[in-house]
Amino acid sequence: MKGRTIILDHLGDVEAAALMVDGKLDDFLVDSDAPRVGTVYRAIADRPVKGQGGMFLKTPDGAAFLRQIKGLAPGQTILVQVSGHAEPGKAIPVTNKLLFKSRYAIVTPDAPGLNISRSIKDEEERDRLLEIAHEAAGGADLGLILRSSCAGADGEDIAEDIANMLALADTVANDDAQEMEVLSEGDGPHLLAWRDWTAPAEVVTEAGGFADHGVLEELDRVSSSQVSLGGGASIFVEPTRALVAVDVNTGSDASLAAGVKANMACAKALPRALRLRGLGGQITLDLAPMPKKDRRTFESALRAAFRADDVDTTLVGWTPLGHYELQRKRARPVLAEVLAGAGQ
Repeated sequence: MKGRTIILDHLGDVEAAALMVDGKLDDFLVDSDAPRVGTVYRAIADRPVKGQGGMFLKTPDGAAFLRQIKGLAPGQTILVQVSGHAEPGKAIPVTNKLLFKSRYAIVTPDAPGLNISRSIKDEEERDRLLEIAHEAAGGADLGLILRSSCAGADGEDIAEDIANMLALADTVANDDAQEMEVLSEGDGPHLLAWRDWTAPAEVVTEAGGFADHGVLEELDRVSSSQVSLGGGASIFVEPTRALVAVDVNTGSDASLAAGVKANMACAKALPRALRLRGLGGQITLDLAPMPKKDRRTFESALRAAFRADDVDTTLVGWTPLGHYELQRKRARPVLAEVLAGAGQ
């Protein structure tokens, strides 16, 4: 099966969306019991954390933690947005820098100004989008970013998206009540698929789409820690309580270049492996043996691979033992935990 296919379906009663590229699962979004990323709360400051500059907050969904906040006293209300998925037993990570994101527009209340995605380079197209934005925004003093998906899109659709996001941001920003409350629910998998998977694709919405298009078989493969790299090489992606360990194996290849080849293949495969499994936090790569002179080439390949990934990932660097470390945002629920809850 060639091309791109987006399948909107459910795992049991859990909403989910799959992106298949040339018959292979490239991305998978699934709901969970945790608060959705993007949810906006009116929260109440609870207690500061000395030495960290942070504050625990009370929300309708439990305790939240806000980093690097000054001038907030216990009992005060503050608008915050869920920024990631919490580890089990930990507070919900939130930010006070709100943004309202849709398919074409991102509204940033705390960062005024109009910006257009740098990937849109055609000057005529940029001029068209500027005209649409100025007309739709109507002099609003909120920040507005037009996403790359605006290129070639219908002007009325873009204008409607801008108006909807501005209205939502205005409603939330002007809220002046004092009780803790959910002010805006984060987007679920089906809406996220429409919002973020913008390249041309066939869209399947009929029930049973996951079974009909091979998604369930692909999920079975993802449930394994092993990821084949071809040629007998593989990586094992294994989450522990402290970190995610990635072990690179050359298989039966005993040539001098086996380690370099396996490590380069790992760099290419790793973003997808982490994305599909919903893994983040500290990630340590136990690479196959390779000369130190090839480290820079490996880092360049790794950086290029994560550049195309939509989850913020920081390439930290090498350890004294020769491992490579990354720090990745916990932007999604862990797939294994969701599948276990859904009985898959």
